[in-house]
Amino acid sequence: MKFLNGFEPQAKSVLRIVTGLLFFSIGLVKIVHFPMVPSFAHVTPIEWPEGPAGLIELTGGALVMLGFYSRIAAFICSGEMAFAYFIAHFPKSPLPILNGGFEAILFCFVFLYLAVAGPGPWAINKK
Repeated sequence: MKFLNGFEPQAKSVLRIVTGLLFFSIGLVKIVHFPMVPSFAHVTPIEWPEGPAGLIELTGGALVMLGFYSRIAAFICSGEMAFAYFIAHFPKSPLPILNGGFEAILFCFVFLYLAVAGPGPWAINKK
């Protein structure tokens, strides 16, 4: 599989763009209510913890997706997902298979990787 080595920078950019887009879409549902999801219909930007989390997801997801100060944004998004896991999922059970925390863990570590590795070549700014 050595022939794939040359595509590593582009693959990193694709991972960043897709992860940012998915995170942005979660914030869009929570803050803009589009598309309407009944479980988030009551969320306002000031309602704790969904509101501030939604603002981080909306702005952080957009910054990561665009590659604009994405290392800082990814670090903040990673922290938010770690916080979400330990506040919302871990009290139910320490096992992700039982507590529904798979997405939070995966987002946390993908964002942590992006904060460390950088945005890749397809970014507005490459810092």
